[in-house]
Amino acid sequence: MATRPSRKNAEAESVDPIDALLSAHGLRRTAAARTVLGWLLAHPDTSYTHAQLQMALSGEGTEADGAAVALDRVTLYRLIDRLTQVGLLLCRVDASRVRRYQAMPTSVHAIPHFECQSCHRDSPLAGALQANANDLERAAQSALAALQALGYQGMSMDFAVRGVCVDCATSAPDTAGVAA
Repeated sequence: MATRPSRKNAEAESVDPIDALLSAHGLRRTAAARTVLGWLLAHPDTSYTHAQLQMALSGEGTEADGAAVALDRVTLYRLIDRLTQVGLLLCRVDASRVRRYQAMPTSVHAIPHFECQSCHRDSPLAGALQANANDLERAAQSALAALQALGYQGMSMDFAVRGVCVDCATSAPDTAGVAA
């Protein structure tokens, strides 16, 4: 005779991973929170400004029953602030003082990225630094452990390299021979 799965097991199997993340971090599982976190987790290698995120989500905000999810500017600001405070999002401020948000994987202590000081493009460096990823991770864990020993809490690390990207460097006029 076949046994039916218990109701508790059926509920455990149907738990949405985004709902589980929100609950585990003490956040309400609202449609807006699911939409924002779901979008950022689906695009883990991209960081978004508030305006870029609002534009990207403008067509995404619907619940399972087709009802629209209100994601006005203030709601989105408050939501990304809460997601950042609990460590689900990484907030970086680039050279132009623009905030950019990206999903923060729980297993990662530092997300290396390059910020172009000319075009302000933000590019992940994880692939470029793959050979040194373990060294970077160990250094981040060591720094975070030292700060934690001093009493700091709820930390993440932002590893930013700033300069001029290849596209901007090759499109800039040659000024090497010009006297100032």
